[in-house]
Amino acid sequence: MALTMKDVDRFEAARPRLQAIGYRMLGSASEAEDVVQETFLRWQASDVERIEVPEAWLTKVLTRLCLNQLTSARARRETYVGQWLPEPLLDGDPMLGPADTVEQRESLSYAVLTLLERLSPNERAVYVLREAFGYAHREIAELLDLTEAASQQIFHRAKKHVAEGTARTEIDAAAARRVVEEFLAAAASGRTEPLVRLLTADAIAVGDGGGKVPARTRALEGAVAVATFMRGLFKPGKAKRALVGGSAEIHAANVNGAPAVVAVVDDRVVGVMALEIGADGIVAFRSQGNPDKLDRATRQWAATEHGEPLLHIF
Repeated sequence: MALTMKDVDRFEAARPRLQAIGYRMLGSASEAEDVVQETFLRWQASDVERIEVPEAWLTKVLTRLCLNQLTSARARRETYVGQWLPEPLLDGDPMLGPADTVEQRESLSYAVLTLLERLSPNERAVYVLREAFGYAHREIAELLDLTEAASQQIFHRAKKHVAEGTARTEIDAAAARRVVEEFLAAAASGRTEPLVRLLTADAIAVGDGGGKVPARTRALEGAVAVATFMRGLFKPGKAKRALVGGSAEIHAANVNGAPAVVAVVDDRVVGVMALEIGADGIVAFRSQGNPDKLDRATRQWAATEHGEPLLHIF
């Protein structure tokens, strides 16, 4: 049956929420857009007049598509070159969705999205729907064809896994900015000691190049090893300029609701480094350099205001 304008408008009203669920479920903005479009096609092919609660119907279809995508993604990521990290979103991107509560902000953080990769598809779905969007377990059970008790058990298990892997420290925007500025000053100093003082003893650094740009295939661990790597990363060189296509402007920004460093060359985002900050210092650096995962960040960067760069490197 052909959709009426009212039917189309109803779907468009639900689109932002569907995109935000899809992004948190998949860790990929492009894949989230694809599953939302497929949801629309199924909405278009359905007998809309017989659907009693359209929002619930759309959410169930989208969630099912995401579960299928996650199952196939696991197989694809087994052959992924190097470390896999989510697609970063700059603050202000509507796909980030709700961020009013601590739980919502945590669920979209780069650290948690990375941890969600370790969960089973069902665990990820239950965690996202409950923690980020406040669905009752009764509703989640209906969406995923589970019992309410099973939904509760899955959620507690998923939340425990996430809690074990994050620093769980919130800092205000001004403090986050100071940490980024201190890090950049230390990284540009050419010395390891100032960097070590900013890191926790068990700090890690992970990079995703996707086989498109150089990146370590294993995470670096320990303050000295990470500091040494960062000192070299920010050291100018002709090879680095050639790799990114010129001298890079380094900005402090917020990515997925947390402090980050963004490298820009000729208005093109060429790298995003998300910082995870704990009570004792910087816990982790997660760097996205795969150009396939930076297109949306580049578009968002061009559409928003940003201050002067803190550094020019390479």
